[in-house]
Amino acid sequence: MEVKIARTAGFCFGVKRAVDKVYELIETGKAPIYTLGPIIHNEEVVSDLEQKGVCVIDETALDGLKEGTVIIRSHGVGKSVYDLLKERKLDYVDVTCPFVLKIHRIVERESEKGSHIIIIGDKDHPEVKGICGWCQGAYTVIKDVEDAEKFLIQTQKPLCVVSQTTFNYNKFKDLVEILGKKRYDNNVSNILNVLNTICNATEQRQKEAKLIAGEVDTMLVVGGRHSSNTQKLFEICKKECGNTYYIQTPVDLDSEMFQCSSCVGITAGASTPKKIIEEVQEHVRIKF
Repeated sequence: MEVKIARTAGFCFGVKRAVDKVYELIETGKAPIYTLGPIIHNEEVVSDLEQKGVCVIDETALDGLKEGTVIIRSHGVGKSVYDLLKERKLDYVDVTCPFVLKIHRIVERESEKGSHIIIIGDKDHPEVKGICGWCQGAYTVIKDVEDAEKFLIQTQKPLCVVSQTTFNYNKFKDLVEILGKKRYDNNVSNILNVLNTICNATEQRQKEAKLIAGEVDTMLVVGGRHSSNTQKLFEICKKECGNTYYIQTPVDLDSEMFQCSSCVGITAGASTPKKIIEEVQEHVRIKF
């Protein structure tokens, strides 16, 4: 059976940097070590770190900490969290992805100028929550067409549009188009400042996944269940290949997935370790 593996599958720069830093701290013997939320959305990695003594906490736990090192994960956090860490005089290591930090600076600067910030993304995703925490004034989070259609422009303030780094690029363009039309429909003259802040690696990964899915009989998307970028990869691949499956490890593979398949494609989210991708590939080649 032919197996096609996406070159862009697996850890992106920001995730690798964050995970490597945690393991570095473990090696130094610093303890206790805390991460603000799971360091990445991958159960296997988080479980391994927990076995090595790393504790996952949320922001509400910071008030009770008196020692240790707190790691700000690649998703980033709002300004209030930095203020609290400094107020509590807690040691912290910031491994926020540089592409996410760029968005923080943009929304902080533009909101201080008086712009209404529009964030294209999932309001419940930790990255988006962090971005919201840098807005100094009014902001709106828009996830889908329904949200975009409901959005009412009730101000003459400039509108500044940014995106969650892992958002689907084509959906981003569609939502921006809806927002652009609403300005004319409502006869408002707001300046619409659109900044495509989707990570280049995310865009490349999505394009490659779409291409491979259109060429194979079965498509496997590997990643944690809570990984936003992996979920989006699955949606993209499913449109191109009806026989697309979302798996976390080789254990999830089943022979029924490969009936009448002569070519299998594999891609993976940005929080999927290379080891797991290799195990899935090997399992497909040997077992099926």
